[in-house]
Amino acid sequence: MVATLVIASVFAVGFGCNERKTGVEIPGTVTGNTVDSKVGKTNVKESTGIPPGAMALIEAYPDFIEGYRDNKIVFKDGSEMIYDDGREKSFEQKLDDADIEDMFSFRYEMDTWIPGFQQDAGRSRNEALFKKMYGKSAAEVRKHLVKVPWFGQNVLFTTVNGAAEHLKAVRDELAKHPGLKAYFKSEGSFYWRQVRGAKRQSAHSYGMTIDIGGSYKTYWLWAKSGARETDKIPYKNKMPHEIVEIFEKHGFIWGGRWYHYDTMHFEYRPEILLMEKYRRNRDK
Repeated sequence: MVATLVIASVFAVGFGCNERKTGVEIPGTVTGNTVDSKVGKTNVKESTGIPPGAMALIEAYPDFIEGYRDNKIVFKDGSEMIYDDGREKSFEQKLDDADIEDMFSFRYEMDTWIPGFQQDAGRSRNEALFKKMYGKSAAEVRKHLVKVPWFGQNVLFTTVNGAAEHLKAVRDELAKHPGLKAYFKSEGSFYWRQVRGAKRQSAHSYGMTIDIGGSYKTYWLWAKSGARETDKIPYKNKMPHEIVEIFEKHGFIWGGRWYHYDTMHFEYRPEILLMEKYRRNRDK
């Protein structure tokens, strides 16, 4: 039996610029049911045959991802990548050895400003997926970097997935709030490196992440030096919520919504926001 490639659209959602249309049909394929803000309690996997995380990826990254078939993400170049490796993992393993499904194990909680214990949506990244999109080395990532003017500075950001254009949209909207300018100073963007104390790549490696905050930064390890990933830690934040909401409007997630918070950190991850929108609609 020939496997059928299933292509679906998740939500009628656009992030500031380059809004994406839903309900795309491709000849020779089976198109899943479109799921939008009226989804209610629809079981997405049952109605489309696609796990909701895979649907979020299809919607978020249409330049790279074609669809889903037989537990695999299918890319536009014809290659495939396993979605769920079937292994049970601890919290730390979902960070250090994530398959694609693991990236959606945590909630990006938008109905509270204090994250729940170990809710770190976005910290878990499948490295093979991100290296395929953004580049497998610093040299490959650099090929797609441009200088984005940022409040008197220039920051390097990737053009892949339209990330640089979304950052410009954030900048233009932040500029309408001069009273918040003290928070806008860039603390860094592209930097090919591993996460401190771990062997996985930092999101900064891919050129789709910016740190800001000036003297208003807070970070979980500063609050409790020597803490482990499984420890309870006190939450501290000085970043105005208005800034966070502007970034989120344009497809960025905020490290301050992580239990292991990094409040200077903003990362272009539209699939995480799409997944959370599905969960919120499902629970209505």
